[in-house]
Amino acid sequence: MNRKPEKSENAKVAKAAGIVGAATMVSRVFGVIRDMVIAAFFGASWMTDAFWVAFRIPNMLRRLLGEGSLTISFVPVFTEYLQKKTKEEALELAENAFTILSVILAVVSVAGILLSPLIVGLIAPGFIAKPEQFALAVFLNRLMFPYIFFIALVALCMGILNSFRHFTAPALSPVLLNIAMITAALTLRNTFAQPITALAVGVLAGGVLQLAMQWPVLRKFGVKFKFRFNLRHPGIKQIGLLMLPAILGAGVGTINVFVGTILASLLPGGSVTYLFYADRIMEFPLGIFAIAIGTAALPSFSKHVAAGRMDELKSGISFSLRLMLFLTIPSMVALMALHLPIISVLFQRGAFDAQAATYTGQALFCYALGLWAYSVLRVFVSSFYSLQDSKWPLKAAVITLMVNVICSLVLMYPLKHNGIALAGSISAIANVLILAIVLGKKIGAYLDRAFYTSVLKIITSSVVMAAAIGLIEYFMPWNTSAGFKTRLIYLVSTIIVGAGAYFVCAYGLKSAEIHALINMVKKRLRRA
Repeated sequence: MNRKPEKSENAKVAKAAGIVGAATMVSRVFGVIRDMVIAAFFGASWMTDAFWVAFRIPNMLRRLLGEGSLTISFVPVFTEYLQKKTKEEALELAENAFTILSVILAVVSVAGILLSPLIVGLIAPGFIAKPEQFALAVFLNRLMFPYIFFIALVALCMGILNSFRHFTAPALSPVLLNIAMITAALTLRNTFAQPITALAVGVLAGGVLQLAMQWPVLRKFGVKFKFRFNLRHPGIKQIGLLMLPAILGAGVGTINVFVGTILASLLPGGSVTYLFYADRIMEFPLGIFAIAIGTAALPSFSKHVAAGRMDELKSGISFSLRLMLFLTIPSMVALMALHLPIISVLFQRGAFDAQAATYTGQALFCYALGLWAYSVLRVFVSSFYSLQDSKWPLKAAVITLMVNVICSLVLMYPLKHNGIALAGSISAIANVLILAIVLGKKIGAYLDRAFYTSVLKIITSSVVMAAAIGLIEYFMPWNTSAGFKTRLIYLVSTIIVGAGAYFVCAYGLKSAEIHALINMVKKRLRRA
């Protein structure tokens, strides 16, 4: 068997994952800066509560209709058209999808604006008793609702560009939202009677800018959206059949989040906040590694399926899982070993005292137990969608919801908020196991000897990293009450030593992933 095309395709996935991961890192950094600016100018008041509730609604729709379902449903079908039909036929499908989606989104936006009082009342019933806050939330929601129009079209553009194996513009576009909100807060807050309105304007501007950023890149690939409205187009039907279960699956995920919030509200005060901040830290490795590799893998998997190269699909899945675990297992170990120092350095100041840092760190530890599963899940979901099977991810999501609720109810009282975090990790592991077993039945064995050898080396290197961190803790114990500078130096030095130990061990064990990353960096440096 000729392995060169297979290796080339895996190299493309690794390169694309690097691009998406780097862009996501930039976006996450700007997101933290955005939160700091908002906190500095608007504090924590009934007005900021109104804004976050109003923003949550179109943002939730973005997850349901955008990258949560549209992108992963569109890419396999569009890739199939690129592989098996002419480029003109593929572009005709894209034009139909863009036109139909624009019409649907326009209707959704108008309906959302008209029904804002009802929607806000359902999401935040406590606001109804506070007329001024309720009125502000409704006004901000109406102002921001068209954001879903722009951001869902961005998701479609993302699917088109990813299918053409271009990842830079889609991956960097979220940065523009954060920049727009920061700029609006700095320059427009004194323009309005309610200064918080500036943030809503920033959100809307961010949506427009993200869509505008895709346009010149799309034109380079010959994409010129013409008005085509053909609901009977076979490609549109394929996308629709994939997208409906995807929307329902994303809806189950949203319900999962709300269930956790509701249950945490029944626990002692501060529990919701502990879980919120711990989850924010989890978003960093998930965004940088999991989303990056999942996004890069989907077009590659879809290409293999469209060409009928199932052996290369299996190899691609194995490689993506190895790359994911190479990055997420040491991240999991580091988060568990340094859960308190991380939370303490980032959040322990002002009203957020040492006790709050301790409780939040405990939640992070419990969330981190499932980091590998949360991450690997992205590869499995991409695998199923490349096979144009969106039903099993939905079934697994429903089962996961039930596991999460049951485990949360069992664990929340003896372990408090940590029980809810631990339940999330357990349910993610259950989700992965279900999809892993079903995928094996669909395509046959896909984990080769190289996978198990690689995982053994990853675990060994991670153990060495944990030992290195443990040595620092033994000779220089962590002190939560120390000054910020001391705590920061401890955290940074520990991360450097731990990461160094991991990569040196991986290199010594001749891990294929570390050598692939080194070769990638060398190629970049030669080009520079």
